[in-house]
Amino acid sequence: MVRETPAALLRAVDDAIDRDAILDTLAVLAAEPSPYGRERATAERLAAYAAARWPELSWQVEPLPVSDALPDSANLVAGSALGSGPPELLFYSHLDTSLTGAAAFDEPITGRPEPVPALRRPAPADPEQVVDGFGLGVARAAAAAALVGFTAAAYALRTAGQAHRLTLLLAAAGTHRNHPTGPVPGGVAHHLDHRPAPAAAVVAKSGPPGILTAEPGAMFLRVRLATRHHPALARDTAAPPGGLILHLGPVLAALEAFRRQHLRERAGRTDQVGAEVGVGSIRAGQPGKPDLLPGQLDLHLYLVTVPGDDPAAITATLRDLLTDALRHTPLGDCRLTVDGWAVHEAAATPNDAPVSRHAHAVWLAVHGAPPAPIRGWTGSTDGVVLRGRGVPTVRLGPAPLGGDPRDPRRDRYAVTELLRFARAYAGIAVRYHTPSTE
Repeated sequence: MVRETPAALLRAVDDAIDRDAILDTLAVLAAEPSPYGRERATAERLAAYAAARWPELSWQVEPLPVSDALPDSANLVAGSALGSGPPELLFYSHLDTSLTGAAAFDEPITGRPEPVPALRRPAPADPEQVVDGFGLGVARAAAAAALVGFTAAAYALRTAGQAHRLTLLLAAAGTHRNHPTGPVPGGVAHHLDHRPAPAAAVVAKSGPPGILTAEPGAMFLRVRLATRHHPALARDTAAPPGGLILHLGPVLAALEAFRRQHLRERAGRTDQVGAEVGVGSIRAGQPGKPDLLPGQLDLHLYLVTVPGDDPAAITATLRDLLTDALRHTPLGDCRLTVDGWAVHEAAATPNDAPVSRHAHAVWLAVHGAPPAPIRGWTGSTDGVVLRGRGVPTVRLGPAPLGGDPRDPRRDRYAVTELLRFARAYAGIAVRYHTPSTE
């Protein structure tokens, strides 16, 4: 068999990627919600669709151990291999979405009680060619582009007789969730625990208009103030007077002071990644018993970590700052506890790693210009898990057009952008397995 040139392989990739493949895959992904811990139905549906459309590739549903946090989780793993020596290149995205599609969980975040919006697929003659729907930003749009790019690269390499080893992992439990009782290994960790680590990885996620070779880590913090409960009808004799919720302002002011100090201390310390802190949840009392003042107030924070951060030291700093800030307020006699736990550590891949070089070459080819430098990026993904296992990893993905102003739960993407990134993912695979493109 005559081996194809790299240029011919890339032309074959372009021929194998089309609009309908992207939109059909998105429709399967978006057919029903796939919340964290309950992704198995989506994995099985997508595996059945993909096996019928690309039967020459292997498609496996990989269940995760059942737990309270992951009652019905599974990864979708696809593979294509030819020859016994090539290093494995892994393409990664995830099946779960940040919002779940269930009003009980989503409405306190979105303020929208309506059912999940359906995917809107443009007609072939529609000049705008924009697809929009729920969960496309996290992470269905990039996952669909990665799946189509993976299949195109596999087809081109197999047809040409080019030795390769490609894996696609659409993982369960890929969004951050707060588990105060302890870490819950997600789909990528489960995959790596049961298979040899790949030689390199590409994370397919929407993000900045460029290539991330470094990503920050993340941790959760819980601030708890406790006192005795008291009837609301006798609030003036409560401790503190009026109840805990009435004095929430000084707590939030202290947390903002902590954020300013935290960011100031990390200014200029990093290159691509940046620090951030946000209060994402406040809990107190019972909605069914508003006649009783709460004896406990919990605030949950999400903190983006940078290289060198120590979660224990950050937790202690916040505890000391709050103790000082609240000492002479009505909350001074309340019991204060501050707990923190890490999700992932920040991690980076060298810019001269082969996967980094190939990603930059592909970006130039599909965009016509090199990627813009990225500074201060605060989004953390499972790319840090892969890097933590010694896997050189890059992250890139399609940029959304912005949310639908009528319903911000709808993410909008240009179909041309999804096609561009499907070609980019496939191009990285071809270059990675074609030595003459080094």
